[in-house]
Amino acid sequence: MTRSFTLVDVLLVLALLSDASWAAKGNSCCKQTNSGEIRPHSVSITEFGAVGDGSTLNTKAFQNAIFYLNSFADKGGAKLFVPAGQWLTGSFDLISHLTLWLDKDAVILGSTNSDDWPVVDPLPSYGRGRELPGGRHRSLIYGRNLTDVIITGNNGIIDGQGDIWWNWFWNGSLNYTRPHLVELMNSTGVVISNLTFLNSPFWTIHPVYCSQVTVQNVRILAPHDSPNTDGIDPDSSDNVCIEDCYISTGDDLIAIKSGWDEYGTTYGRPSTNITIRRLIGETQSAGIAIGSEMSGGVSQVYAESLQFINSRTGISIKTSPGRGGYVRDIYISNVTLANVDIAIRFIGHYGEHPDKFYDPNDLPSIGRITIKDVTGENIKFAGLLEGIKGDDFLNVCLSNITLHVTSDSPWNCSYIQGYSDLVYPKTCEPLKEIVSPEQYSECYNLSSHFWSSSNQNRGAWLRSW
Repeated sequence: MTRSFTLVDVLLVLALLSDASWAAKGNSCCKQTNSGEIRPHSVSITEFGAVGDGSTLNTKAFQNAIFYLNSFADKGGAKLFVPAGQWLTGSFDLISHLTLWLDKDAVILGSTNSDDWPVVDPLPSYGRGRELPGGRHRSLIYGRNLTDVIITGNNGIIDGQGDIWWNWFWNGSLNYTRPHLVELMNSTGVVISNLTFLNSPFWTIHPVYCSQVTVQNVRILAPHDSPNTDGIDPDSSDNVCIEDCYISTGDDLIAIKSGWDEYGTTYGRPSTNITIRRLIGETQSAGIAIGSEMSGGVSQVYAESLQFINSRTGISIKTSPGRGGYVRDIYISNVTLANVDIAIRFIGHYGEHPDKFYDPNDLPSIGRITIKDVTGENIKFAGLLEGIKGDDFLNVCLSNITLHVTSDSPWNCSYIQGYSDLVYPKTCEPLKEIVSPEQYSECYNLSSHFWSSSNQNRGAWLRSW
């Protein structure tokens, strides 16, 4: 039986992170954010009749408070304060120029009645609900067409109480696709920080068609057997910064998406300029994944200072014939793995399609993927890299990777082309050509400085083995 995360689990995670050593490097879209920005107007949810006893439904109180605060949107914005207590609610909308602040020991609880999560239209880049044809349940905290939205606090908690939704999923009794915990659509200037998110019914934090999004210093927890409880899924969004997070869930910790098959290619909004840094986590899926819904394109992803333990996969790219779109200009570095089944996995035939109208000849373009500075202990497979026949994944560049692998066949590659340098155990044949200055333009973000440094260290590295 699935065990939902509790406050005790959260305190254990906080103790673990208190000793974590973070080290930033590199340039990115991440900028200093001010989640504690002073709003000139502030109210408490209690002023609108909310009761924090964990059983009184407070949906109307949240809706009325935000309706009232909307009158201050053009007067410097407003803050909705949620004090200590357990505040049960159904789905509610945010507004522009709003700070939703959860104080210490404040817990927003998602209702276990599906009627409190209204059904809305499917996303145009998906064409239907992700799980079922038709609509989808709206997220617990929802907003669209917004500017300057902050969801933060003093490590308050947002708990989706997702176990009832997981049971409906397993029993096949869902009528619509499950809801996310937080979803913002077509919004700009979003900050989510200093909170803990528990037990999402489906994907946890889902910015879709958004720009200038920062997710910073959050903890996202769900049982490892909870279905599809992704951590953070930037979807057809740009200028996204994810940093200083701990995530432990039942699916991908970070999954970058951009629409599903013909709906994604028609909508045509890519995910681009996404930075992920200083991430710790564990999962029964992937630490960082791109796809499989990537039909609008994914590019300029920079991920560094990552630690994944007790997980199925470290780094994953997932796609399929019929997806179309592209994945290119991906740079992942400074990765530490322990007790991971597959360090790097590319899958060319993954997932289902939304309907029978997809074009199986619409092949994705995958290339210019750089993965460097990776270490791993107790790894089963270094890499399972599967492209698509007639549609090779190109310019895959691996550098300075040392994995202690238990399998006698550490690499398995097909329909892949690229280069490698300072990789142990030795890579598969399609990647054995050494990176040289002639390949700088083909290997994304590898510089001549790196090349000279690797030449100097190559002899010592080989002798160490």
